[in-house]
Amino acid sequence: MTWSERLGAVGVWRGVNDLDPAMAKTIEELGFGTIWQGGSPAADLRAAEQLLAATESLHLATGIVNIWKADPAELADSYHRIEARYPGRLLLGIGSGHREATAERVRPLDAMARYLDVLDEHAVPQPARVLAALGPRMLELAAARSAGTHPYLTVPSQSGEARTILGPDALVAPEQTVVFDTDPDSARRTARNFLHRYLKLVNYRTTMLRGGFSETDVAGEGSDSLVDRLVAHGDAAVLAAAIRAHLEARADHVCVQVQPARGDILPALQAISGELGLASIP
Repeated sequence: MTWSERLGAVGVWRGVNDLDPAMAKTIEELGFGTIWQGGSPAADLRAAEQLLAATESLHLATGIVNIWKADPAELADSYHRIEARYPGRLLLGIGSGHREATAERVRPLDAMARYLDVLDEHAVPQPARVLAALGPRMLELAAARSAGTHPYLTVPSQSGEARTILGPDALVAPEQTVVFDTDPDSARRTARNFLHRYLKLVNYRTTMLRGGFSETDVAGEGSDSLVDRLVAHGDAAVLAAAIRAHLEARADHVCVQVQPARGDILPALQAISGELGLASIP
């Protein structure tokens, strides 16, 4: 079974520290196929193991393990431990983080290749990992040495571009941020609060420009056009349409991140599940 079949069409992205077994069980019951543990999960993967133990068939993906913070040998040992207990339910999402947050982040392509070398040496299969690839060179590395890519904060056209680079059999699993709020003004405030830090990070600004936004769009707090295209906001139908747009652009799987993260995310997930009929999908 391929990852696109295992993960289901729609999953949930949430910070690793904001997930617990009860929420994981609810997410599974709502019909979402996968939880993506956002942020920088530790190499011991204990948090992932805890959620797998609390659920029946839910898949768990890391989104992402940061190569500068997680020892690859330890990550490999953790992968094998969990794979032995929960076969086929863990996918390693791996990324190189942001230069602004990691002083040692230099030559990320070379560093990623060396990290993957260690995983290879410790027998972590290439199909068990995906890369957080935004630029074309990292996408090429993902195509050569992993199951595919987990893009973050991209638009559907970029899902299509990733598919073209990676080919028909690779996994393309983008994140889609949503705000379940039909008031455009308050929804945009929530979206801008979320986007604020990303507009200051070079790699995301570059990705936004590559996705068709202008320098004016990415300046300051971001244009309304940028906010509306990156963060879907509105009722369940609008949020579902944003998810479908990635799938129609040939993504295999879309993981939904609900904002504000500190609020109750379940009403949004319930609405999305109902609109997409997820709970009725066996």
